[in-house]
Formats: sequence, structure tokens, C-alpha cells
Amino acid sequence: MHFKNILAWITLSMTALLSACSTLQSHDARVSMVQATSESGNIAAAITQLEATAPTPENKQEMLYNMERGELLRMNRQYAQSNESFMLADEAVQNWESLVKTNPEKLWSTLGAALISERLKIYEGQDYEKVMLTTRLALNRLALGDWDNARVDIKRTHEREAVIAELRAKDVIKAEDEAKAKGVLPNGKELNGYPVESLNDPAVLQLKNGYQNALSHYLSGFLYEVLNEPSLAAPGYRKAIELKPGSAVLEEGLRGLDQRTSVAQRGKQGMTDVLFVLESGSAPARKPRAFSLPVPTRHGLVTATVSYPVITPSLTPHIQSVGLGLLTLKPEIVVDFNVMARRALKDEMPAMMLRGATRAVAKGIAQDRAQKNFGLAGGILSAVAAVASEQADDRMWRLLPDRVYLARATLPPGEHPLTIEGRRAGTVKIDGRYAIVPVRVYANSLLIGDVAGYGTLASHSVPALSKPAPAAGLERTRFRQGNSATPSQNATD
Repeated sequence: MHFKNILAWITLSMTALLSACSTLQSHDARVSMVQATSESGNIAAAITQLEATAPTPENKQEMLYNMERGELLRMNRQYAQSNESFMLADEAVQNWESLVKTNPEKLWSTLGAALISERLKIYEGQDYEKVMLTTRLALNRLALGDWDNARVDIKRTHEREAVIAELRAKDVIKAEDEAKAKGVLPNGKELNGYPVESLNDPAVLQLKNGYQNALSHYLSGFLYEVLNEPSLAAPGYRKAIELKPGSAVLEEGLRGLDQRTSVAQRGKQGMTDVLFVLESGSAPARKPRAFSLPVPTRHGLVTATVSYPVITPSLTPHIQSVGLGLLTLKPEIVVDFNVMARRALKDEMPAMMLRGATRAVAKGIAQDRAQKNFGLAGGILSAVAAVASEQADDRMWRLLPDRVYLARATLPPGEHPLTIEGRRAGTVKIDGRYAIVPVRVYANSLLIGDVAGYGTLASHSVPALSKPAPAAGLERTRFRQGNSATPSQNATD
């Protein structure tokens, strides 16, 4: 490496450290308090906290900021405003898609920033986040009664998955070529001490990939069914089963499709087909962990630091039951974002390791040359710059739920007392031929979104329902009602 390049590298590293603090700022530090506030049920305060982290117009255009803000606004039932934020984030993903299709070399060139720090890369979103973005847009439109545009978002979800699949097949090859060009031959030792069991968890290995999920495809099937397009609904249900085999609720979606969409069944129109979308907890965090690597130079070994992210497996309790008066439903997990995040990280690790090894060699040589030419002070300055700039990328969509469950039932229209795990969530009003009931479940709060209804039913009396079961395990439960829900008291022990 030329002497001038050494000086340039040191200058660039220190500049990145001192003048790009917003880029190098930990996203975990940025949103942890926001996440805690949202989990308490105070969504308005969480929105205020998040907006305070984006003081400039440029910050307010950032993809990750708008994904987090859109999620909070969605929880606050501000669906139109939520979609405004989601669309800003989606513009960034569409630009990424355009580069993948027309100029992938330009996209790969941005990885050069990772030779200083992973966190200096332009954030393009995790692949499962890109898919969930259009899924979230669709769910918001359903809450607003815009089923036709929700159909457009579902179609874009499928197209986005195809773009992701095309690019990821080439990523590791590109990283390998880049590493070989710089004389890096990683042997996997940089994973010594890394909790590989979190990436080799059977639940992680069972996933087909790190971007497709059963929720998006089941929702596709449900939407096409509602719009009386059973030939398009069947592939959606079938793909959901392929992604999450052995799920009774997913299998029944496909098995009962013909009967539900038959002329005779549609002619009855006496009951409402209700899909419950239950979301629990919050998405996991990527926590940086540093690893020291010996780097051989002409003057002996120097130590370089490489930082990789770690995701801890979720300990969030599972949702076992949903009560509607005398009726009890058993919801089933269709998406576990903790598992998906770990699968995405597992898929990303080979290229990340190659970039890390490349950085370690480059920084190790720079440290050696700096000490040779500038003495001990130069070596220390170079080492400080190397450590300060070596930060694992912890950016990810943290306000997504931890897990998503589905339950489906045919119910008489009217008001139904809803309980989750024995906790009173309020009363939801069901009407129409189809309905979607979104619920966010936190340890200390329950949030009910607006019920999305479709179609009309003939007027008839509604059977009396029993009162909800007493709440269990909470001193107080906050909840938010949509415009289709009626007030109820807070749950008590």
C-alpha cells in the first residue's frame, strides 16, 4: 500500500468518525426508548420521541426513519399518514430495485464504504423488510377500505421477491471476487467466539430464505378470495403453506377455498368470515460484538478489530388463545421476525466476513506502515481510527412485531368481546362478508386497529354472547380502539 494511501486511509477513518456521527450512530440507541414507550401503549409519545431523532429535512427522508415512523402511525390508527411515511421508504426500495435491474455494478460499488465500516454503507433495508413494506401498505389500505390498491401492493410484493432472489444469488460471488482482488483468503477463524448456534437454530435453518414470509402470501390469498378471484387466491394460500408447512390455519385457507367462494355459499351472506392478525412484541436488535484478529505484516503480527452483529433468540411468550365470548380460537404463528432476522444475518454473514477480513488486513497494514513512518504516535493514531471506525451495522426495522399469528373464524355480525390470553382487549364490531381484525399484543398493553370490512350482509339478529373472561396476569392493560370498536374498561387482576 502506497504511503499516500496510508495517510488517506487514516484521514478518511478519522473524518468518518468525527464528521459522520449521524451515520455511525447506533440505531439501537436511537430507537430503544421509542420502542419501550410504544410497548407501554403510549404511541403518541413514541412518535414524538422518534421525530426528535430526525432534526433535519434529510433525516426525515431516510428510509429506516420512515419505516419506524410509519409503523408507529399505523399502531396509532393514522393509516393515511402511515402510508405517507411508508411510501417515502418505498421510494428508496424502488430505486434499489431499479439499480438491481439496470445497473447492479453501481449498487455493488456502494459496498466499498464497508472497507472502513459496515455502518457507512447506504442502508437498503433487510430483504424481509422490503417485502413487509408493501405488505404493510396493503394492510393500511385495507383498514382505509381501499381494497383495489391493496391488491396492487400485494402484486408488487410478489414482484419484489423476484428481484431480491435474482440479486442475492450473485452477492457472495461478488464479495469473494472483491476479497481475492485484495489478497484476502478468509478461513472462517474470524467467527471464533461468535454464537453460531443462534444462526444454526433449527427454526432458522427451516426457513426457505430470508425474505419470503407466510403472512404476505396468505394475505394475498385472502385478498384475492375477497375480490372473488379464487384462481389467484389458491397460489397465495399454497405459497403460504410452502413457507410455513404444517399450519392448520394456512392449510384450511386453501382446503376450504372452493366451498367458501361457491355461488351457494356467497348467496347465504349471513355470517362474516373474520381474519384475526395478531402481532406480538417488537423485532429484535442487532448487537455489535467485537473480535480481535491477528494480521501478519512485514514487521510481525498486529491486532485488528472486526465487529459483527449478533441477534439473540426471542423469549417473548407465545399467544395461545383468542376469546370471543364462548368461542375460543387457537392462533398460529405465520411469521417470526426474530427467526427471519437471524436467517437474513446468516445469509449475509459470508459476504460480511469477507469484507471484515478485507478491512482487518487493510487496517493492519495501515497500522504497521503508520508506526514505521510516524513512530509510536502514528501507530496509536492508526489503531484508534481502526477501532473507532469498525462498527457492526445494527440498523434494522425495530418497530416491526416479534411474531405474527393468524386465526380465522366465521362469526355473526355485531359486537364481540375480545380477550387475548384471558386479557380483556375490548369489544370489536364485525360486519360485512369479510373482515380483518388487527391486534398488537405487548406485555403491558393491547392495541386494536380499525376493523377492515368488505361486502354487505342481510340484516338479522345477532346471538347474545357471554362476557369476556377476567383478565389475568396484568395490573393494568391499555388498549386502543378503532372506529369499529366500542369502549371497555381497562383490565385488572
